[in-house]
Amino acid sequence: MLRRLRTSRLLRVLLALVAIGFLGYGLTRNWDDTRRALAELSWWSVAGAWASVMAGAGCMLVAWQRVVAGLGSPLPLRVAARVLFVGQLGKYVPGSVWAYAAMMELGRDHGCPPRRTFSATSLALLVSLGCAVGLAAATLPFTARSMAGRTWYLVLVIPVIAVCLHPRVLTWGLNLALRIARREPVERVLPGRALLAALGWTLLGWLVYGLHAWLVLGDLTGDFSLYALGAGAYAAAWATGLLIAVVPAGVGVREAAMAAALMSGLSQDAGGLGTVETVAVVSVVALVSRLAFTLTDLAWAGIGWLLGRRAQAPAETSASAYAAQ
Repeated sequence: MLRRLRTSRLLRVLLALVAIGFLGYGLTRNWDDTRRALAELSWWSVAGAWASVMAGAGCMLVAWQRVVAGLGSPLPLRVAARVLFVGQLGKYVPGSVWAYAAMMELGRDHGCPPRRTFSATSLALLVSLGCAVGLAAATLPFTARSMAGRTWYLVLVIPVIAVCLHPRVLTWGLNLALRIARREPVERVLPGRALLAALGWTLLGWLVYGLHAWLVLGDLTGDFSLYALGAGAYAAAWATGLLIAVVPAGVGVREAAMAAALMSGLSQDAGGLGTVETVAVVSVVALVSRLAFTLTDLAWAGIGWLLGRRAQAPAETSASAYAAQ
């Protein structure tokens, strides 16, 4: 599949069109409900929610760039945006390999060996999962106790991730995955400075992501003290959607988990809302969250494509570097 993606421009275009088609389906499948939800909100909360998700995704981009640079391919930010965001459109295509395949080939176009793209993406995903679970574990026990009790198992992921981020364990795991994929092993261990930078930018990204749920919750309820609930609910929902990897982009799973966490939190701190009103609020927040992230994926993919279109591959794209692959 990678060989065909490398040699066939037509296949690349078709894959991009299929990904955009599934992305469009994700936008329209609940469009009537989404339209009614948007009608209940102020324009500033919708705009602010989208802006916060765009900014959070920008933080995740810098984190991924620091990881791939630490592994030996210091891509310019505009090139990193093209590889990451255009490639990630593949997550909307059913099957777990399309985003990886697209990113690996886009990285190759700019001199980043596929094994580095694979390793950097896997590591960035692991770091993001750890930050998301950590954020949920730090907030939900205080804001949504019943939800925290039902998702206690997520906390068990934190020590597992901490062990996996140890340089020796990390290198062994990545090389095992590359061996199974019949790729060359990674040449170097990720430096501690690069890992700390990735952790910092990823955590900042998750804190910024939390603003989108906080703005919508505040607009609907008039209570702007619910940041911790919104941030923790989305973090837990994203982690749940990621762990149930058979669903493309976590569609449906993420919304259900987010709604459950918000229901738990709003029921704990009712603030004058009845059951019917609470259900309506959490439904709107979940729908707007999906809309904001889907539009962000599309917008960042367009930005990345435009920024990286004319980028020249660095010197590492010599014939000998390609022959090594």
